[in-house]
Amino acid sequence: MFATRLAVLSSLCLPLFCSIAFADQAPRTGLFVEGYFDQLSYTAEEKVGLHLSSSAEQISMTVERVGPKNEQVFAHDGIIGKVYPIPDRASSDGCNWPVAFEFPVSKDWRSGYYQVTLTGKKAGKEKPARAVLFFVVRSSNPGQETKILLQLSTNTYNAYTNWGGHSLYSYHDRDGLQGHRVSFNRPINSQFNNWELHFVRWAESNGYTLDYAVNSDLEFHPEILKHYNLVLSVGHDEYWSSPMRDHLEEYIAKGGNVAFFSGNTCCWQVRSEENGRALTSWKQVYQLDPLYRTSDHKLLSTAWSHHLVQRPENQLTGVGFLWGGYHRSHGQFMEGPASYEVHRPEHWIFDKTDIKKGERFGGKDTIVGYECDGCEMTWKDGLPFPTHRDGTPESFTILGTCPARWAPGDSYWYDKFPKDRIGASVLGTYTQGGTVFTSGSTDWAHGLRGNDATVIQITRNILDKLSRKRGEPVSK
Repeated sequence: MFATRLAVLSSLCLPLFCSIAFADQAPRTGLFVEGYFDQLSYTAEEKVGLHLSSSAEQISMTVERVGPKNEQVFAHDGIIGKVYPIPDRASSDGCNWPVAFEFPVSKDWRSGYYQVTLTGKKAGKEKPARAVLFFVVRSSNPGQETKILLQLSTNTYNAYTNWGGHSLYSYHDRDGLQGHRVSFNRPINSQFNNWELHFVRWAESNGYTLDYAVNSDLEFHPEILKHYNLVLSVGHDEYWSSPMRDHLEEYIAKGGNVAFFSGNTCCWQVRSEENGRALTSWKQVYQLDPLYRTSDHKLLSTAWSHHLVQRPENQLTGVGFLWGGYHRSHGQFMEGPASYEVHRPEHWIFDKTDIKKGERFGGKDTIVGYECDGCEMTWKDGLPFPTHRDGTPESFTILGTCPARWAPGDSYWYDKFPKDRIGASVLGTYTQGGTVFTSGSTDWAHGLRGNDATVIQITRNILDKLSRKRGEPVSK
């Protein structure tokens, strides 16, 4: 999310930073294979286009649907490798490599996350080169097999990928410079295995059928939403465009339910470009965004909670990073409990858990960890209540909390926010048409991986109740 090293950039409002350009990346040596697909998600019978650069003479490919066990659905040998340069601005403008191989999505491929393994060989080389890519298959008949849609955090995957020069972060980029635009037309480092995988394996092993989509499908294929009763966000869902928010908020207003088993959610605003094949976000240096010089800042590509944008993520999720922060990460609360203290055990999400007020759960698996979202709150008679001054909806109920805090220096760029404030990771719900649940932490799915009984029962309660008919009351 934020990096203290970025503090040096607050004075770097220079043309050089505005248009970072890199010469061709250092020549690749040895045997290698690299690639990307022409889309993030497909439906049945659409052609998948593989763009490839490789020093291998022959490349084989396997395609597997990832679930409780990986299921191979396709294999092909004999793809011809050819080396293409990594162009200047590859990270921001893409590679422009040609399509090396195409194959159709079969009608019998279930909606899911598909892992593609490329293996390249060359005469005289004993050890083959290997690359792992991914794409998503959407349902051709949304909502017919299930009423639950899992949308994957693919914008975040791209934002953290520094292949070809830079990402949207300075701390792991070449020359310590931070990019403001990233392309999907390059090899992308998926974060799926960190969070969503654990949720998928648990859910599909326990009888839940899921349909899949990617972040940009909320923007470019919003028509699918009306077919589902429950939309899921899992893990690290940090980068959202305005159309994504617009469409999901409209879905909620019309009775659709959402469960954010995620944290740092909808923190940064991005603008999609090239029909979703690139993302722009100026983040901390929002003064360099061309929209800053205009009178309308609603699409300014900085934090959603920034006072110039005036659309805090709390309005969508109930919570936000401004009132959360880090727990057991970035030097904050490194010996913290990593668990939620329960405040209202009578709430329906705690049904069948037998948990009591003041008890904690999830610490064994650090379900409160890495990045956390919270809300401004006040305490009355030993219970927390939202103030609603930060955009948190009037019907939001705080069910659990755990302390969280920004890292020192993170607030340098946000000129109307206090420093050194202790916040909280907040677990809660609200109803505003549909019902929205938020876990307030990126690491909720780690409790499913660790078979935490309370995390599992709460997750069951949420999936079972919120996947029912849209707009149906979910209170006891």
